[in-house]
Amino acid sequence: MNILRWILAAAVLFPVPLVAADCRHVNFDGVEYAICEVDMTTERLQLFLTDMAGAPLGSFDNVDALLAPAGAQLGFAMNAGMYHSDRSPVGLYIEDGAERAKVVTRDGPGNFGLLPNGVFCVRQGRADVIETRRYVREAPDCTHASQSGPMLVIDGQLHPRFLKESDSLYVRNGVGTSADGTRAVFAISQAPVNFHAFGRLFRDHLKLPQALYFDGNISRLYAPDLGRHDIGFPMGPIVGTVVPGE
Repeated sequence: MNILRWILAAAVLFPVPLVAADCRHVNFDGVEYAICEVDMTTERLQLFLTDMAGAPLGSFDNVDALLAPAGAQLGFAMNAGMYHSDRSPVGLYIEDGAERAKVVTRDGPGNFGLLPNGVFCVRQGRADVIETRRYVREAPDCTHASQSGPMLVIDGQLHPRFLKESDSLYVRNGVGTSADGTRAVFAISQAPVNFHAFGRLFRDHLKLPQALYFDGNISRLYAPDLGRHDIGFPMGPIVGTVVPGE
């Protein structure tokens, strides 16, 4: 579905005004985080990877330029998963119902291969973080999806391989979802943290049963309400809310 037709369809499906995510700063265990919460019952959340010609978007500005001809704009956005040097997704990627990269179930090197990893799945009126092998078993009908890893929180428990005293510290970003799928909460640390601390943000502070790591070190956020429009090296998958024009 092209962007213009998608926005027109969204206007029918969501007759109430669509708004940007609720973004705020929180402090947890002495570290500040930027948090953006999306209400999946009233907001339109989707993934972006390439422009209409198939070239990688790579930046928040390019996503806004893609939306502009239809009179829409980004409300909030964040990088949404790991990618290869050509910016293609490392694992599963679905956009507008079309699978553009296959799911990866094997373990492997790096954070992505630190099983269990997971899939961020967007469906009509809900979003869910789903452990990868469960995703394969259940085969949910995701309209948008991005695979990343590792899982941060799995059924209310931290990933079993996280170490409280780990010295692997990075600025990190990820997403957690509520049990009913109506809340998708995105977070980025304002300072380097380890996986254990980042996972506890979702489990203990945000009280979310499932959470997924997106990336570290290159993590970026677009949140106008917080004065954030991060720039840097080109990104792969991007997740964001779309705000239609008046």
